[in-house]
Amino acid sequence: MLEEVERWLSRRSWSVADRPPSALLAAKRAAGTSVSVVLPALDEEGTVGAIVAEIRRALMERTPLVDELVVIDSGSGDRTAEVAAAAGARVVHRDEILPRLPALPGKGEVLWRSLLVTRGDVVAFVDADLKEFSADFVSGIVGPLLTEPDVDFVKAMYDRPLGTAAGQGGRVTELMARPLLNMHWPQLAGFVQPLGGEYAARRSLLERLPFPVGYGVELGLLVDALHTAGLDALAQVDVGVRVHRHQDGQALGRMAAAIYRTAQLRLARAHLVRPELTQFVRGEHGFEPRTHPVDTEERPPMAQVAEYARRRVA
Repeated sequence: MLEEVERWLSRRSWSVADRPPSALLAAKRAAGTSVSVVLPALDEEGTVGAIVAEIRRALMERTPLVDELVVIDSGSGDRTAEVAAAAGARVVHRDEILPRLPALPGKGEVLWRSLLVTRGDVVAFVDADLKEFSADFVSGIVGPLLTEPDVDFVKAMYDRPLGTAAGQGGRVTELMARPLLNMHWPQLAGFVQPLGGEYAARRSLLERLPFPVGYGVELGLLVDALHTAGLDALAQVDVGVRVHRHQDGQALGRMAAAIYRTAQLRLARAHLVRPELTQFVRGEHGFEPRTHPVDTEERPPMAQVAEYARRRVA
């Protein structure tokens, strides 16, 4: 590990317990910083309500750290939107945001569009499939942004169990993302969960970054934040244990392909020769190929979007 990264780990890695809510609230009020929390959601009726309710109870009513809580529904076929609204979130459908630009499928697309319907100086993203959710996930990642003026981007770190096996989650992280980062961006080798869906950043940084529309968004934002703001502006906070729904091996393969493509673009800014991934499933007559497109779209920095610029002037 680079000496620079070792120093960074000692200076920019914290525990959620290092900043009690009362201290965060005092810092927030002193600086006049507003905080938005965004949950991207697709068919998450079983978990989104409990997450919204806990954030409202702990961080809007008991300790008012969060100013707005928005669920972006990206086309759910279940009761995600209804459950989220009943729990106290403002629900916005992805297709209602920037309607002149047809929406592309993918998590990154939803996160990018969320900048147009939120106002916070700090924007925190939280996945909507978390189980046993704690408000520490939010207070942990926004804490350094309220107390450390030179920190711009904060990732959550946590244990990720796989079934009953402790620490065995994050398979794409260990098999794809961590090797890529260590080899090509060794300054980022200190991040425990580089692909984690819980992170927060200053709007002033997010609006300058391109957003990969799909699974590559976490790696893309992390790498681009490094190049835009520098390593010392990045941080991570230990929030405990993350329990969520795990995907099957083929879904993880598609995720890994998208992440590799995102890394490749940042290494060479070149086109993939063949931006597709072929996988195999056993069918009636043996193994059958299934070919899936790899995400090849990125949205530009939000600061370049005319509607966003007009909103800022207004």
